[in-house]
Amino acid sequence: MEERCILVDEQDNAIGAADKKTCHLMENINKGLLHRAFSAFIFRPSDGKLLLQQRASEKITFPDMWTNTCCSHPLDDFEEEKIEQDQLGVRIAASRKLEHELGIPRSQTPVDQFHYLTRIHYLAPSNGLWGEHEVDYILFMTADVTVTPNTNEIRDYKWVDKVELQNMFDNTSNSFTPWFKLIARDFLFGWWDELLNRKGVDGLVHAKNLVGVADGSRVIKM
Repeated sequence: MEERCILVDEQDNAIGAADKKTCHLMENINKGLLHRAFSAFIFRPSDGKLLLQQRASEKITFPDMWTNTCCSHPLDDFEEEKIEQDQLGVRIAASRKLEHELGIPRSQTPVDQFHYLTRIHYLAPSNGLWGEHEVDYILFMTADVTVTPNTNEIRDYKWVDKVELQNMFDNTSNSFTPWFKLIARDFLFGWWDELLNRKGVDGLVHAKNLVGVADGSRVIKM
């Protein structure tokens, strides 16, 4: 919790830094404290299935909930993760955290293969004491990856197609992180359709083929 997140205003301008504990306390969130984050989605090129993770029970915020492949923060501690041009900082952070949480070698998630779609601004309490208030960069990647989960971070993982994910949403025994529910509700299934519809001549899905499907120039308030 000593790692320092990048504080931003509602237009995603960097305005400082604060440790993770400070950023995730609802008493500070209720005063407007906002930080930068990312949500990475990895799809398998051969069949377009999405890699999900179930957060570990030990997580302070949203334990045991299913979510997208990886969700975390670029850190003020690393100069390269503060680079804003072409979203390079969040791309570098995404590759770092995919390795940390899922054991995916960084060689399998080259930063230039992430496709940036847009940013969302959302606020979500967790358990009264803790919560999230983020400008969240949404990144897609298509890659064949080797998963070796870090059990301190992840309880479970699975690859799902669209129907399987919808069935998970329909099953009331499952719980999901609030940002994943928002992204799924407003964007994910439509973008997923486009991903499948824009297969390459090799018959594989390519995240880079999603150019133009989203407006990445502004922050979307959810």
